[in-house]
Amino acid sequence: MTASALASAPALRIGPLDLDVPVVLAPMAGITNTAFRRLCREYGAGLYVSEMITSRALVERNDTTMRLIRHHESETPRSIQLYGVDPATVAEAVRIIVAEDHADHIDLNFGCPVPKVTRKGGGAALPWKTELFREIVERAAKASGPLPLTVKMRKGIDDDHLTYLEAGRIAEGAGAAAVALHARTAAQFYSGQADWSAITRLVETVTSIPVLGNGDIWSADDAVRMREETGCAGVVVGRGCLGRPWLFGELATAFGADAPPVDATLGFVASAFRRHAELLVEFFDDEGRGCRDIRKHVAWYFKGYPVGGDTRAALATASSLEEIDALLATLDRDAPYPGAAAEGQRGRAGTPKRPALPDRWLESRLLDDNTTAGLAAAELDHSGG
Repeated sequence: MTASALASAPALRIGPLDLDVPVVLAPMAGITNTAFRRLCREYGAGLYVSEMITSRALVERNDTTMRLIRHHESETPRSIQLYGVDPATVAEAVRIIVAEDHADHIDLNFGCPVPKVTRKGGGAALPWKTELFREIVERAAKASGPLPLTVKMRKGIDDDHLTYLEAGRIAEGAGAAAVALHARTAAQFYSGQADWSAITRLVETVTSIPVLGNGDIWSADDAVRMREETGCAGVVVGRGCLGRPWLFGELATAFGADAPPVDATLGFVASAFRRHAELLVEFFDDEGRGCRDIRKHVAWYFKGYPVGGDTRAALATASSLEEIDALLATLDRDAPYPGAAAEGQRGRAGTPKRPALPDRWLESRLLDDNTTAGLAAAELDHSGG
């Protein structure tokens, strides 16, 4: 390949999608709504995935779910992540997305470790049932038509019940356009250190579609190092961008693309926080609700910066953009980036725990009648995302 062809080649190709930067925003409940996705996109490039959407709720057109799958006109390509445990329901949700042009990419969630999901056999628990996993991916991939369908998963349930290599091969054969691995087990939750060597093993196992790596990317340097160490085609970034939407600009720059400059002074951070609040108000079409939603982001944005406890508390109780503006005006906008104090882990970590699973789930890789009935009940969840 010539130098000019190499320069024009996409950094990551997922089916028909060409991405200039090999970076994906991981779905995070209550975080990766339209407002946050738009904000991240203003700083960088990549693929920005919606919050996890419950397939049944989409099929039944739950009001909350239908709002969550909407994208702003500036969002392209559009991406939706689905959760489900019943092949027919997941396939029908995919058909709705395709037929009604709700997205350009669909991701299937097989990585969620949250007990309310795994105790129903969903998320990180599901790949243990290999034929169920295969049927969901096959039917979803067939229903997705021209849209690329990808799979996000974990290493497995725990160290004694690893599933990722077999699941990767199954997804590859079932028509997935890419697979992403969060290099932890469900038992680890978000604790400890991600096992990047597992990403390397998956890259060696799944060779015809891209393998993306996820886990412990707190900086652009981490992302570059993951690609170099594991050979993965791209990276999936979750908690590392909490309170740091400009991380996507730093990632773009690190991977050789253009992005707006980042100086990370307190003024820069305050402006990002204010923009996030403004976009949330627009998203909810309710100033009070938008200002309530930004409250959970206060500690993440101002981690390590000279922002006093009283000001942080006031920002975490503000109920209008006017209040937020008055509080931000009191900050020393010239305060420089605080370095290590602002870096490192963000968001929940928790401790390792025994995963919540359906009764006798681990006794067999196959489904029995009782398990099938339990999965049908799990699909009746109307939570809407």
